[in-house]
Amino acid sequence: MGWTPQCRDAPWGVSGASGMTPPAVVLVRPREEGNVGSAARAMANMGLERLILVEPAAGIGKIATAFAVGARHVLDRLERAPDLHQALAPFRRVIGTTSTRDRRLGIPLLSPRELPGWLAQDGPEVPTALVFGPEVGGLTNEELALASAVVTIPCAPVQPTLNLAQAVLILAYELFLARGGETAPVSPPEPPASAAEIDGLLEHASQVLQRVGFARDDSYQGVLRDLRRLAARAAPDSRDVRILRGICRRIEGALGKREM
Repeated sequence: MGWTPQCRDAPWGVSGASGMTPPAVVLVRPREEGNVGSAARAMANMGLERLILVEPAAGIGKIATAFAVGARHVLDRLERAPDLHQALAPFRRVIGTTSTRDRRLGIPLLSPRELPGWLAQDGPEVPTALVFGPEVGGLTNEELALASAVVTIPCAPVQPTLNLAQAVLILAYELFLARGGETAPVSPPEPPASAAEIDGLLEHASQVLQRVGFARDDSYQGVLRDLRRLAARAAPDSRDVRILRGICRRIEGALGKREM
């Protein structure tokens, strides 16, 4: 079956501050299906859905599925292209990636953080592809020549290259932040426990300590003061107090059984 280039919108939900159309991720000749699955998960984490594999590419089986936790929809919809030229046919902007900072490429060389601002110059609705090379060797100079700009991710000299999925995640993350991506709502923290709750906890703990023979000498009152200071620093909430008092009750229950 032949491959027909598509240029559909990948639903990013509300476009956010940048209004940017979500880019497609193009993996060129990926060898390991685990890397494809991990890249799909990275895409789903950051709200991207369109994945294109350039042949020859790894098959998608149990390993890819295992690595694509929560991203099966990305794998199910992935497209395959016979070569990079056909994969890029629908896109007006092509962003290549490389580990080198060779400015002789003659095209803009960007960091991941600079990428959203550079894309914003052309307007938000321009179809864009993020292109990542194979695990061994990356994109060739001929393939990089197809790019409108190239992103390079700085790394420590001892290990200057990233795993394929790591590179996908870093670029997708920067675009996610730039579009004002919303994270899952965080529940407001519980207020600290009241003084009466703390007093009740410390009194309960004191009773348990006495039962296990901890109050053997004059240092015991100093221990209680230290416990009170610890509680003040920790600022436990009501749930924390309930958990600790539950532990005290379990200890009392165990002691009661031993004393029978």
